[in-house]
Amino acid sequence: MEKVHVNRDVCIGCGACQGIASNIFEIDEEGLATVVEGSNIKEAEEEIQDAADMCPTGAIVIDE
Repeated sequence: MEKVHVNRDVCIGCGACQGIASNIFEIDEEGLATVVEGSNIKEAEEEIQDAADMCPTGAIVIDE
């Protein structure tokens, strides 16, 4: 896993990703998910994949 980002065009801000991987995802002031700046995705690959799998809109994009 090289990178992860949230497609904010489809994110509904439900917070599922933050609930699964709060060290990687947060809900910003616009009410949408974003990747925490400086987060270590290499150490949280399993949680990131779980969050992507649980995202109801498929907004989490993982670049291998």
